[in-house]
Amino acid sequence: MALLQIAEPGQSTAPHQHRIAVGIDLGTTHSLVATVRSGKPVVLADEYGKLLLPSVVHYGTDTTTVGQAARNHIEQDPHNTIVSVKRFMGRSRNDIRFEHPYSLEGDSDQMPAFVTSQGRKTPVEISADILFRLKKLAEQSLADELTGAVITVPAYFDEAQRQATRDAAQLAGLNVLRLLNEPTAAAIAYGLDRIESEEEKIQVIFDLGGGTFDVSVLRLSKGVFEVLATGGHTALGGDDIDRIIARWVREQTAGLSLSAADAQSLVVLARQVKEQLTTQNSFTFEFKGMAYQLDRSQFNSLIAPVIERTLAVCKRVLRDAKIKVDQIDAVVLVGGSTRSPAIQDSVAAFFEQTPLCSLDPDQVVALGAAISADQLVGNQANGALLLDVTPLSLGLETMGGLVERVIPRNTPIPVARQQEFTTYKDGQTAMLIHVVQGERDLVEHCRSLGKFELQGIPPMTAGAARIEVKFQIDADGLLSVSAREATSGVNSQINIKPSYGLSEQDTTRLLTEGFQFAEEDKNLRQLQETKVEAERELEALDQAIAVDGHLVDEIDLDALKRTMQAVREALETNQLNRIDMAIARLKGHSNNFAAIRMNQHVDDALKGTTLNDWNS
Repeated sequence: MALLQIAEPGQSTAPHQHRIAVGIDLGTTHSLVATVRSGKPVVLADEYGKLLLPSVVHYGTDTTTVGQAARNHIEQDPHNTIVSVKRFMGRSRNDIRFEHPYSLEGDSDQMPAFVTSQGRKTPVEISADILFRLKKLAEQSLADELTGAVITVPAYFDEAQRQATRDAAQLAGLNVLRLLNEPTAAAIAYGLDRIESEEEKIQVIFDLGGGTFDVSVLRLSKGVFEVLATGGHTALGGDDIDRIIARWVREQTAGLSLSAADAQSLVVLARQVKEQLTTQNSFTFEFKGMAYQLDRSQFNSLIAPVIERTLAVCKRVLRDAKIKVDQIDAVVLVGGSTRSPAIQDSVAAFFEQTPLCSLDPDQVVALGAAISADQLVGNQANGALLLDVTPLSLGLETMGGLVERVIPRNTPIPVARQQEFTTYKDGQTAMLIHVVQGERDLVEHCRSLGKFELQGIPPMTAGAARIEVKFQIDADGLLSVSAREATSGVNSQINIKPSYGLSEQDTTRLLTEGFQFAEEDKNLRQLQETKVEAERELEALDQAIAVDGHLVDEIDLDALKRTMQAVREALETNQLNRIDMAIARLKGHSNNFAAIRMNQHVDDALKGTTLNDWNS
């Protein structure tokens, strides 16, 4: 009898070709791993039946525990029990201004390391321990090795934070199929990418998790799922609400002295109070032998500043997307913090519609990541085309400290852009490529991402070399920059991998200053461009005088040199009007000198020839 081969819905017709892939939501408070079974995404439970793995790691003297077992050490051993490590990913010590009980070491401009009983532990290593636990959980549940994983990140994670996440995954032994923005994953989970409509659909994903906040405006049009604009805070979420409640408890009893363990216990208690007030109008609890009562109206007043900050981001993102509230077709709530009635009501009032929250807000990102992973390994034939965007502009430093934007912010990724530059001086054989990120026109107001040199440029006159610079951002949002001299083919490149990421304050600053100082930047750019052109002309004149100064009489030559000196003095004033006037006076003399030189060179070229030579 012949065997009948049966394939489950959504799987390959050849079961042995089915590849195991998972989606991982590496969260600030909790992490999850999900996969697609029988065509449906499901979150995988651990050996205790729990779906949510606390993103907590405890480093004992001889043992390392992850999850709930680690959380049990928070009160007794807070210094060696790391929580909310996602907040430290890809950030420098200078950026870490929020409260924490840990001892950090390292340079101020580098990603710090935690001092634990097992020695130094970087945020990447700690995240790798969490990912390794999720990997083992998945392999045990699925009884098979993983082909790969899609790992979600906040949409506003910059290059450093994304690269740190990828490094952690690789350290955990995971094959990273893609880093997927959390709002995009949520939209996939809700099936917003499968809406059958000839009209464009605009959706907003409001994602307030334990430690990060993102809001994205998405457009679905003819099968293309595009992120129009995105924004958020890399350090804003439920953890901040917990600290607000903890601060309120302290204020109720002036002079309450707390040890590090007490402070950590209070934060854990505050989280429980927050969770209770999502379903109750009032909650009574005890701390240090004293009773406290917090009702929902008080709670709503306490967290109002957090809500206001999220709505301010929403306004900015809608402005960036050029979308009005009445154009939005759906609003999706993501993240455990959106369970709060105050947040749900505020979102509903702002967007003038009831938001979608039928799926568990803690699971929705992992479910969407699982669907994406299943598509990427080829288990599903069809999937929407996802176009994320880069949150900040990327460009190069040019002469005068100016920024030449190559990829503007909110450009859909993956993307590759190429632009041509040239040399500044005669005989220049090398060029420094300085990659920057930001919205201002001067390098000093933007953030440096990296530098590299292109060497071996053939000596040419200034402006003759053709330097092709290519920016490429992959689907993970990781940037690489390459430079090539067109005539010789010499090339160089860099993969941008900063040692730290943007802080919340810097991210907001780079965006808002781009608008606030637009007029000032325009004037500064005009000044710098004028200065660069003046300096180039002075350098060219110096070279010309050295070669052909004898072609003009001493009076004219002296006048030319005096006007050149006047331009140099005007450049030192940084006053555009004075520089323009000095250049105008210089032009009268330099144009005359240029005409004399041209006539002489034409005479030299034609000397000894006849008309018959040119007509032959």
